[in-house]
Amino acid sequence: MARYLERAEHTARIVGVQLNLILDQTKLTPEDRWKRILESLGIETEKLPAVDTGSLTRTLLYDPDFPSSIVSSMQNARENCRQVRNQISSEMWEQLNRLYHLVRRQAADRRKSIPLEFLMSVDEGVHLFQGITDSTMSHNEAWQFIRIGRFLERATNTATLLDVHFRYPQEHLEWIALLRSCTAFEAYCRAHTADVRPDWAAEFMLLDDKFPHSVRFSVDRVSTALSALTGPGELDERTRRLVGRLQASLQYIQIEEVMAEGIHRKLQEIQKQCDDIHVAVQRTYIDYTIEEALSA
Repeated sequence: MARYLERAEHTARIVGVQLNLILDQTKLTPEDRWKRILESLGIETEKLPAVDTGSLTRTLLYDPDFPSSIVSSMQNARENCRQVRNQISSEMWEQLNRLYHLVRRQAADRRKSIPLEFLMSVDEGVHLFQGITDSTMSHNEAWQFIRIGRFLERATNTATLLDVHFRYPQEHLEWIALLRSCTAFEAYCRAHTADVRPDWAAEFMLLDDKFPHSVRFSVDRVSTALSALTGPGELDERTRRLVGRLQASLQYIQIEEVMAEGIHRKLQEIQKQCDDIHVAVQRTYIDYTIEEALSA
């Protein structure tokens, strides 16, 4: 549930930023721009036909059969939420239900354009759900799983977005768009002034320990949430080692080392480690066997 909601918010924010960026003059062709947008969302561009901006945007927002669309993410989040209603507050269910129906109504009305207000509503709706969760739910193990899902998805999304930006040549406006895609522009300016430099942007989004959308901040929160859980012995220890290894690699490295060793390699490694952690969490706390539980 938490991962799907985080994904819907991330998609809404990226699409909104890019639609605004289209109004500015850049050297990128529409095809190149959308290729980068799709890759930054982890979508394989080879599987999509060449379509115009409007059609592709509607697919990303409204197509229930497209796994990465906002409406698809909301459907999956609501279904997962429905299955654990006895573990969450009624306020959480009501907020997610309202957001789900808002998205469904917008998707059903094909006559409408693609309003930025709708994307902002998705963004704000997910933020509201997160606030309601923290305010109305006991901070027990179920709450810790929500935090693991939210921040693991966020770490993966930020690493993927950074990787795409460093893989291709970027104009100055594209680096500003990167920061805005993670709600980081104002926070970055306070840390580095308004001079947006690629290495500073990478350092802020990758290694900053105080900004909520940085990779390091997200991994730190996954580690904190995991420390509050108890799982079967060896599997539990392996999961903690995976998270601890990624956490340490972000705590004790400098951006100069990352750039010298190759930032693409580092970001690919982070994405792989996040995938491994997801699988380990699933195996340790959800899909473990009776024998593993009894031996713990």
